[in-house]
Amino acid sequence: MIVYDGLKTDFMQSVENDTIAKEIEANIRSKMGLHVSRNEFNAWNNSLQYMYKVLNDALIPTNAGIAIEYNIPQTAKRVDFMVSGYNEDHNPGMVIIELKQWSELKKVEASDALVETFTGGAMRRVVHPSYQAWSYAQLIADYNANVQDKNINLKPCAFLHNYFRNEPDPLDDPQYEDYTTEAPAFTMGQVSDLRAFIKAFVKYGDNKEILYEVDHGKIRPSKSLQDAIASMLKGNREFIMIDEQKIVHDEILKQAKACQRDHKKRTIICQGGPGTGKSVIAINLLSTLTRNNQVVQYVSKNSAPRQVYSAKLKGELKKSSVDNMFKGSGSYTETPMNMIHTVLVDEAHRLAAKSGMFHNKGENQIKELIHAAACSVFFIDESQRVTMDDIGSVAAIERFAEMEHSEVTKMELVSQFRCNGSNGYLAWLDNLLEIRNTANYDLEGIDYDFVVCASPQELRERILKKNKIANKARILAGYCWNWPKEGRNNTNYHDICIGDFGISWNLSEGKAFAISDTSVNEAGCIHTTQGLEFDYVGVIIGDDLRYENGHVVTDFTKRASTDQSIKGLKSLYKVNKVEALKRAEEIIKNTYRTLMTRGMKGCYIYCTDKALSDYIQRRLHHKVIQYPMVGESKDLLAAESRATYGKNAPK
Repeated sequence: MIVYDGLKTDFMQSVENDTIAKEIEANIRSKMGLHVSRNEFNAWNNSLQYMYKVLNDALIPTNAGIAIEYNIPQTAKRVDFMVSGYNEDHNPGMVIIELKQWSELKKVEASDALVETFTGGAMRRVVHPSYQAWSYAQLIADYNANVQDKNINLKPCAFLHNYFRNEPDPLDDPQYEDYTTEAPAFTMGQVSDLRAFIKAFVKYGDNKEILYEVDHGKIRPSKSLQDAIASMLKGNREFIMIDEQKIVHDEILKQAKACQRDHKKRTIICQGGPGTGKSVIAINLLSTLTRNNQVVQYVSKNSAPRQVYSAKLKGELKKSSVDNMFKGSGSYTETPMNMIHTVLVDEAHRLAAKSGMFHNKGENQIKELIHAAACSVFFIDESQRVTMDDIGSVAAIERFAEMEHSEVTKMELVSQFRCNGSNGYLAWLDNLLEIRNTANYDLEGIDYDFVVCASPQELRERILKKNKIANKARILAGYCWNWPKEGRNNTNYHDICIGDFGISWNLSEGKAFAISDTSVNEAGCIHTTQGLEFDYVGVIIGDDLRYENGHVVTDFTKRASTDQSIKGLKSLYKVNKVEALKRAEEIIKNTYRTLMTRGMKGCYIYCTDKALSDYIQRRLHHKVIQYPMVGESKDLLAAESRATYGKNAPK
């Protein structure tokens, strides 16, 4: 949907009359029902004055089409400015312009698409403007049938009209070359250069005809996108489905196709524990349904799974439209009903109620996802909820599906395909952590490499040795050490210090932690690893998990002050101690359960609590006498004990 459209003459007159921002505001209110902020209003007034200067050229035809704020279908993305017309050979085309008011910019090392700039009141990492313009053009080309069928040529660029370009400039760093070549960035003093760029593709006017074609194009994945994702998946052993996985894949495929035939909404809930292949099924469905002309999106709350799976599909390619198929769970606050054919929601237990940087957007992510798609598929493991904000549950999905008049089908993945004996390992772990009673008191006869390390140095040495095999071993840690903003670009800055041992949290530079060549020297947390798998993991267990009085107990006061996963817990403790301790126990134990199940072949642990280390060591090879689990009363007693909380007990 185009918010504002007109001929060049219409646009120029509106700017001259100082009405352009008011016209856009009125259209957004009438077409989208949205309120426009004062900052956004002022941004239009500012940036569009510069576009007036750019278009003030007799060689840019007066009847060229002008579009402002084009809302790309099936997304929450809006293109700032578009100019349409015909080139010298009378071929249809459209120039896509991303407008930025930035006045400063810094390079993010080893990243082909990220820069740092002042926005939203602080310095933040955002995508390079050339990448943004290129990705918008690619998104339109990949999913707009009229653009595909009528060969409409899309030419993206960026215009940073307040940015003074230096020589050399981080904007032009070679690491961004893949995108700046495709979508050049123009800056302060380059009005004539941007004019020349537009005139190269818009020589004759179209009276808005091309804008109409783009705005009314049927949503359909392009043949090139279908072929690309099929070839990327072919031969990739990481995404081969086995037995039960293929059965679940085919059933979901059948239901997703049925939605397009009978126009009924369907919601599928697929439950499965660690290693059951939920993500493998999701990625295969992404490919299969795309090749069936469906608009499909892989969704997760955490960026780590999206980043890793997108990179694995692309291989060595930096620039690929595959990125546009991976979305954050907060991307659907304004998406119209059934705009997407199928959404594949991985790690659905991590969904939150509100979206946005300040958790103030939308109503509920589950509801919005079901609303946005004809077929919504939720892959979920309720035992992996690890923050106070995690609201994803089977019951909640069922409730919102009913509200959206969507049929519900439930499936379950039981078999584990990670390693021999993995079911036994998971049962033993649940029993060990007192999450549930099982018959697995030890690991005798279970083919899984589990070691209790005497020191963090031993753990690191074991992981470094295993990582030499295939770069699939990582060190992980509970969130008991602060994650400071400063020093985040230096592996020698040690966030986690235990005696003489030191290691930094993962640096979030370049490749994702799971596939980076250097991240074995860093520690990942729950947020950078949940939903992903390695061959081996080394898990550092902090003081938030201890062994006392015959039980494994939790202590949320030992979590780092920077840990946002327990935000609000201390306030809840003051009001309802029992409920707070119950939530804390669930979060902490689920966190370590999740970390300790990331390794397909083995897990090495080090515990800061010597009693816990000794207890786990005893539990490896023989049965021990355990006190019976006593539920909430046990939790309360542990929490109320000054021995547990010490001087840091909640007040």
